[in-house]
Amino acid sequence: MNPEAIRKLLQQVRAGKLSPDDAVQRLRHLPFEDLGFAKVDHHRALRVGMPEVVFSERKTPVQVAAIFERLAEHGNNVLATRATKEQFSAVRKVSPAAKFVVEARAIVLRRDRKRYGKGLISVVSAGTSDIPIAEEAVVTAELMGNQVERLYDVGVAGIHRLLAHRKSISRARVVIVCAGMEGALPSVVGGLVGVPVIAVPTSVGYGAAFQGLAALLGMMNSCASNVSVVNIDNGFGAGYVASIINRL
Repeated sequence: MNPEAIRKLLQQVRAGKLSPDDAVQRLRHLPFEDLGFAKVDHHRALRVGMPEVVFSERKTPVQVAAIFERLAEHGNNVLATRATKEQFSAVRKVSPAAKFVVEARAIVLRRDRKRYGKGLISVVSAGTSDIPIAEEAVVTAELMGNQVERLYDVGVAGIHRLLAHRKSISRARVVIVCAGMEGALPSVVGGLVGVPVIAVPTSVGYGAAFQGLAALLGMMNSCASNVSVVNIDNGFGAGYVASIINRL
């Protein structure tokens, strides 16, 4: 929708021919910006509450920078996941305020620091090797306006480490649990809390872990009824869903 079309839409509202709610509904479906190699959805934040996120894997630094720059022009927070240092270098040339969160492999530009979540999101990792995926969840949830608490290296091999923080986990409105190997930790956490638990299988483990498949199947067969599961290594997806739940 071009500026002229928007002007006519506003005229209809002022003239009483269109209600403000109907106008917003039309604005929710404004067209995308076509860059040739990508079609940038500038109005996703209006429709679903979070701007489009750049999945950087297999994109060139130039492509990531171009998409990031267009999204940044609209004044929202911007997130690029699975990014490299080379991609970040390209982004910084067009968006100097952007920051690279090394452990999460994420490029972040944060303008809006308003708190939209109604409670605490707790991000738990079974082992230190699961932290990069957990950090992707943390970055996503924080950028979407949530208070996030980390609890790392509390896997079932030393369950007393988890139980020592039971009070802390119980304060959360949503819990994200990242685990590889056999993926048992989300079931344990699910049995301790009465809130949604989002399980993230990670590709951590020896051969029979099948790059996270064993953890994925274990989590999907969890006997804890409050556990749901996202894809292998999908910390972003877990952070996004947890944020939506926390806004309800």
